[in-house]
Amino acid sequence: MLSTDGGKEQIGRGNLLNDAGFRAGVAQAVVLLLLVGAVWFFSYNVYHNLTRAGITTGFAFLSQPAGFDVSQSLIDSSSRSTYADALLVGILNTLLVSAMGIVCSTILGFFLGVIRLSPNWLVAKLAGAYTEIIRNIPLLLQILFWYLAILAPLPGPRLALHFGELVYLCNRGLQVPRPLFTEEFLATAVTLIFAVLLSLLLIFWSRRFQTRTGRRFPAYWVSLALLVVLPLATFTLTGSPLSWEIPTLSGFNFSGGITVLPELLALWLALTLYTATFIGEYVRSGIMAVDRGQIEAARALGHRPWMTYRLVVIPQAMRVVTPPLISQYLTLVKNSSLAVVIGYPDLVHVFAGTALNQSGQAVEIIAITMAVYLTISLLISLLMNWYNRAVAMRGGQ
Repeated sequence: MLSTDGGKEQIGRGNLLNDAGFRAGVAQAVVLLLLVGAVWFFSYNVYHNLTRAGITTGFAFLSQPAGFDVSQSLIDSSSRSTYADALLVGILNTLLVSAMGIVCSTILGFFLGVIRLSPNWLVAKLAGAYTEIIRNIPLLLQILFWYLAILAPLPGPRLALHFGELVYLCNRGLQVPRPLFTEEFLATAVTLIFAVLLSLLLIFWSRRFQTRTGRRFPAYWVSLALLVVLPLATFTLTGSPLSWEIPTLSGFNFSGGITVLPELLALWLALTLYTATFIGEYVRSGIMAVDRGQIEAARALGHRPWMTYRLVVIPQAMRVVTPPLISQYLTLVKNSSLAVVIGYPDLVHVFAGTALNQSGQAVEIIAITMAVYLTISLLISLLMNWYNRAVAMRGGQ
């Protein structure tokens, strides 16, 4: 009599190996074990080497005095400030130049994308030449060009270029008036926030109103009026609680006002002009992706060219433009770390450079710097992906 237990067992094993879910689970388990082993191996080696070199580990150094000054700080900072303060100063300076670059490169990029499709041959060719020249020169060289060839040769403070005795430009940077607010200005700020929220609600309501009735409400013009009239009325009624501190030449430098460092100007100009060329190409491709019949239909309905672009072309083009736009914003933020070559006090220069040399906590500082850039990138991606979904849903309605 033959036993069938062994055959059943072999068939069961064969079925288990042929199960796609089982094989996928085994593969994932192996990858996870390899990853954990690699992390443990490198962590152990780093800890062993630091211990053998007598270097203490941990983040307690963040509460210690940094012992160095920062040339630009958006918060109160001095040599007695802690390493945590230096980290915050570097983060704020990085966010400042990144925000300026994103806003200005987006505006310039949209302008380039539109005029590259202009029927005017000269305008289109000039825009094309600018795009091809700027985007094919390394960004690092452009930063050095603006800093060493344009801003550094400017005259000193005594011979500074001036604009109406209010704004001065010299090799020390750009000097602009500083606003001085009083306590009564809080009412104007609150009114401005209220006007912004009211405008957003009005725009949202106008879209639903147009979808329901087919009639358009001039929400943008009304919102613009709200943003101007309400804060201005509050500002006037509270006695104009705002004055200006004008920069004045005192000795060999300016006193008063706000000084925009030449390093910030060079980095901002290079990032803006370089990134705008890529955004312009995205906008041009997005506009070209819109079906020609859509444009002809809008013109047949009597829309003027600018209304056709605003109501028909740009909304549809944004569905194509937004995904690569996210990547370009992330690239701009990361490219801002090139500021270290001209000494702009961004996160890399202040924290991963000076603070690292002062404290010697290389592993912790590099890890914190990487975590900060990762967090900024994830937040930008989250915001832009939400906007991308909103644009796609609006276009699908």
